[in-house]
Amino acid sequence: MTRRSVRIRQSVGAYALIAPALTLISVFIIYPFLRNFKLALYAIPPFPGLPSKWLGIHQFTTTVTSDVFLNSLQATLLYTAMVVPLGVFAGLVLAVTAHQKLRGMAIYRVIFSTTAVSSVAVAATIFGTLLNPVNGLLPWFGINVNPPFLQNTTWALPAMAIIGIWEFMGLSFLLFSAGLQSLPEEVMEAALVDGASPVRRFFRVTIPMLSPTIFYAVAVGTIAAMYTFGQMDVLIGTGSTTYTNTDTLAYLIYQSVTVQPNAGVAACISIALFGITSLITFLQFRFLERRVHYVGE
Repeated sequence: MTRRSVRIRQSVGAYALIAPALTLISVFIIYPFLRNFKLALYAIPPFPGLPSKWLGIHQFTTTVTSDVFLNSLQATLLYTAMVVPLGVFAGLVLAVTAHQKLRGMAIYRVIFSTTAVSSVAVAATIFGTLLNPVNGLLPWFGINVNPPFLQNTTWALPAMAIIGIWEFMGLSFLLFSAGLQSLPEEVMEAALVDGASPVRRFFRVTIPMLSPTIFYAVAVGTIAAMYTFGQMDVLIGTGSTTYTNTDTLAYLIYQSVTVQPNAGVAACISIALFGITSLITFLQFRFLERRVHYVGE
């Protein structure tokens, strides 16, 4: 068998292995994404069989400059700004705590990581019960907010952010736990021998060496937060998200498809959300990655 035939067989085998995944990605991700650009140019009727009306780029500009879109963008950015920093910090603190060589610490690792595998519906139901103004946890502490948290224009979005932080904290904990286990022990031991205090070792040694993991957690957390709408749907619903300032862009897309069906408007919002998320991610790579210190460089 010639070298060329061996390469051909290897290539065929490689493409055969990735074909199922490539097919799924093409059908459920690439095709819908590209079709959005066509739908954004038409006013899609709410009932099938009716003709679509050509609006061109005017529909996109009208959608992204409307008050509804701008308010949703503001809610999305505020939610992201609350969830990502606190979720990363909480996961980092828990990971450093669980990294200590103490008896029974494996149990705590399991407990801390459970939020990463909990569904949005479960988390929203749990926190909805805790925030219940009648038989929830808050009345036990004498906290009676009027109107209740989930109906309050000031506190509804922070309440949704608390759920997001709780969910993201588990993933952040797993990422930092893996990062801590990969740190070179000789560096930590050298800092200990030099007499560095635990706080100084944390900020001068641990944090710089964990900077690639921190950057990754921030980037992934930002993308996930920008597309959040599950807890808003479970706890607040389509009738109150605008009033409570919890109508994120992802939830606005959902409402544009189900409540006031117009796939063209939903496509415009989807494209805008993708562009905004891409811009934020680009800025993170442009400015935050400069502070990343890779071990071995």
